[in-house]
Amino acid sequence: METSADIRPAPRGGGQARALLALGLPLIGSNLAQIAIHITDTVMVGWYDVTALAGMTVAGSLFFVLFLLGSGFAWAVMPLAAAAAGTADDAQVRRVTRMGIWLSLGFAVLATPPLIRSEPLLLALGQEPEVARQGGLYLGIAGFGMAPALLIMALRSYLTALERARIVLIVTLGGAALNAVLNYALIFGHWGAPEMGVRGAAIASLTLHLAGALWLALYAAWRTPEYQLFRNPHRPDGEALRRVFRLGVPIGLTSLAEVGLFAAASIMMGWVGTVPLAAHGIALEIASVTFMVHLGLSQAVTVRAGQAHGRGDTDELRRVAATALVLSMAAALATVVLFLAVPDLMLGLFVAPDDPERPAILAIGAALLAVAAVFQVMDATQVMTLGMLRGVQDTRVPMLIAALSYWVIGVPASYALGFWAGLGGTGIWWGLVIGLALAAALLSARFWGAVAGR
Repeated sequence: METSADIRPAPRGGGQARALLALGLPLIGSNLAQIAIHITDTVMVGWYDVTALAGMTVAGSLFFVLFLLGSGFAWAVMPLAAAAAGTADDAQVRRVTRMGIWLSLGFAVLATPPLIRSEPLLLALGQEPEVARQGGLYLGIAGFGMAPALLIMALRSYLTALERARIVLIVTLGGAALNAVLNYALIFGHWGAPEMGVRGAAIASLTLHLAGALWLALYAAWRTPEYQLFRNPHRPDGEALRRVFRLGVPIGLTSLAEVGLFAAASIMMGWVGTVPLAAHGIALEIASVTFMVHLGLSQAVTVRAGQAHGRGDTDELRRVAATALVLSMAAALATVVLFLAVPDLMLGLFVAPDDPERPAILAIGAALLAVAAVFQVMDATQVMTLGMLRGVQDTRVPMLIAALSYWVIGVPASYALGFWAGLGGTGIWWGLVIGLALAAALLSARFWGAVAGR
């Protein structure tokens, strides 16, 4: 049975890359499987009805704004548990994980009510009435998935910190398959199921969240019994709770700032029109696929940097960071080529061939992917450096950098370029480029100057 005492630092040289990839590839795979779930929703709902797709796009953005704010506590488990694992402190691994679960579920209790009654909020945000109605129908069901989704994140962080990422991949792949089957049956009314449209997609999402949380919890109890994660789960631990809270709140707010930038872009695209909003949703799904590669590597570097930080090994920390950046930049450059070479091929998968809006959606989406090709390097740099900073438990300054980059600069730039400059949807996306570029520069300066340079 593996315990945290068995976790060793990665070797030098090429072994560093192999160690990162051994942990990172299953995480990348699970991230891609997770985004495949959202792509399945987008494709099937898009084939069912474009207005339903627009509603689900805005509603999904609202859900993920709250989800990522709450997932800060789950994210905090990863560096804290990894640092404890690096020094073979099994009790501390258990303590921070359990309190991470407490805080995650507590947040879900607060976040669920506004989600399940979201139509008035979507109307207040300026969405067209039918778009708001479709979004409200979606969240009226999918909103109940907040608690199991956050539990999945906490358990995923725990297992990743112990370098047991393969089970995360297996569970996510199973969820993607379940989601596709349920979507096909419930959205369109196949196999004797009722035709439920966007509500069918919501039921599928809720089901897979519940199944995934149960699967990971059973695995954690079965395969890591030495940590006794679920023994006396009701017992509070004030010191560990405070540590997770102090680290998790800035992580959640950082995620809120970044994803809120994209949610604000979705809302502004809704002001431009339903067809541009649908094109934006499709282009964003495609860009999210490639981002999952960098996110998986970022999660791996958080664990490896957390272990080095726990041992006080600054040289190891620098080697981990440099190797991760090289791997991420190689993937980013490949993505740039893909976005510029075959945009119509990728976009066309999301819209029915006979949809009258297809030509307009493809034209707008291709322009947006050209902009996305530009921000690939910036987006990769900022998420990789953020993972390094989380590994060394530096979260407050990155939170301030994110707030400045995305909300003080990025959102106003999107609005100004989209509406004042008259560039429409393309201008809104150029504002994203500006915010991400500033974040990448400032976060890099923070890590290499103030942390790794010590």
